[in-house]
Amino acid sequence: MTLALPMAAPLPTLMVIPTGIGCELGGYAGDAIPAARLLAAASGCLITHPNVMNAAALYWSDPRIHYVEGSSLDRFAAGALVLRPVRRQRIGLLLDAGIEPELRQRHLQVADGCRASLGLEIGPVVDTDQPLEVCLSLGASGISWGRLGRPDALLRAGARLKAAGATAIAVVARFPDDPGSTALTAYRQGSGVDALAGAEAVISHLLSQELGLPCAHAPALSPLPLDPQLDPRAAGEELGYTFLACVLVGLSRAPDLVPAAQAAPGDLAIDQAGAVLAPAGALGGAAVLAAAERGIPVIAVHNPSLLQVGAEALGLEVLPAASYAEAAGLVLALREGISPAALRRPL
Repeated sequence: MTLALPMAAPLPTLMVIPTGIGCELGGYAGDAIPAARLLAAASGCLITHPNVMNAAALYWSDPRIHYVEGSSLDRFAAGALVLRPVRRQRIGLLLDAGIEPELRQRHLQVADGCRASLGLEIGPVVDTDQPLEVCLSLGASGISWGRLGRPDALLRAGARLKAAGATAIAVVARFPDDPGSTALTAYRQGSGVDALAGAEAVISHLLSQELGLPCAHAPALSPLPLDPQLDPRAAGEELGYTFLACVLVGLSRAPDLVPAAQAAPGDLAIDQAGAVLAPAGALGGAAVLAAAERGIPVIAVHNPSLLQVGAEALGLEVLPAASYAEAAGLVLALREGISPAALRRPL
């Protein structure tokens, strides 16, 4: 007879890979999902954001992974919010009035497919009363960002969805097509930066902060011509007409965002967290700094990007990891109560 050994209690862990900075791992179409799955297994409870989990036509659902929009993750780390696990969310679909009729219909068919094949609760569907007018830009450093011409139209549509009973919101905004750009060609072939990511973050941050609901964004774009040199990390974006499926799956069980003052038993709070992971050159984000201020161990993972904001520049004491596989070992050590220092030589 085989006896099952007791597992240590879950160690809630934050995984942050900033969007739009060209991370070698996590800068493409959900290419950080394998690392997230490993970290979820090591920790028993992983809190991460859509940039890590969104893979366009592909997705992975794991009850140990909490899908939390980036600005909400920052507020969670600062202690302003707690996360309340749910069985399901009712996902309102917010569509940009600037989406052409045929492309709009493609997105509605994705929603129908997720209802029929995955059993998700989706609806109502609301169109903005004016086109959102998304503009894309690259900063001098090469980091992507963007702006919204009509944020008021976005917020009005979001408010209508919340009033109609939506408990989470998936946004589809029409993004500019630029199929011949050098930046897009480089990204599809495995170098450069996701030019859409910065503007996507603006949209989801604005909605989530204003409405207090889980939100995530999928860009509406015309299909691209076939590229025989396509990098595997970008392939998830080439499999269909939309990027919406992964957003609907991620939001379907995203935790509720609850003000810390209204916390109840069973809610997940930052003081329960046992580790936070981020790329070693991108440690200056709000979530990492807030967690570090609370004494939560910071695991700095080798994951090159355009940023060079490391532990030395910030005066942080970190646990270095050469890969996400090594980081998972450190998380498991922390979960089991093993000092990471005891695993290194010399002692």
